[in-house]
Formats: sequence, structure tokens, C-alpha cells
Amino acid sequence: MEQQILRLEEKIAYLERHVLDQDKAMLELSERLTRLQQAFVMMREQLPGAGAGSGGSEELPADERPPHY
Repeated sequence: MEQQILRLEEKIAYLERHVLDQDKAMLELSERLTRLQQAFVMMREQLPGAGAGSGGSEELPADERPPHY
């Protein structure tokens, strides 16, 4: 009986550590996602025609040729 309790305590300790490791990883990913979102917004604001107010939805008319022609 004592051996079973010891095994259960070991499993609980392992699972608690695993949960803490996952929490740490999720926090790091969340912080990284926030930084990437901020960088994306900054890059989008630097694109011509993608600033506030234009909506970034400027498209060429169907009959207009791209500049490489």
C-alpha cells in the first residue's frame, strides 16, 4: 500500500511540473504573439496605401497593366 502511495505522489509531482512547464511555454508564446502582432501593425502602417483610412484595400482596375509590362 505504501508503495502505491509513493508511486501516486511521484506521478502527481511529475504532472504538476508538466503543467508548470506548459504554463511557462504558453506565456512565452503569448508574449511572442503580442510582439509579432505589434511588428505586423508597424510594418502595415509603413506600406504605401495601407495607412489609416485607406483600409489597405486598394486594387488595380482589371484592365490596368502591372508596372513590369
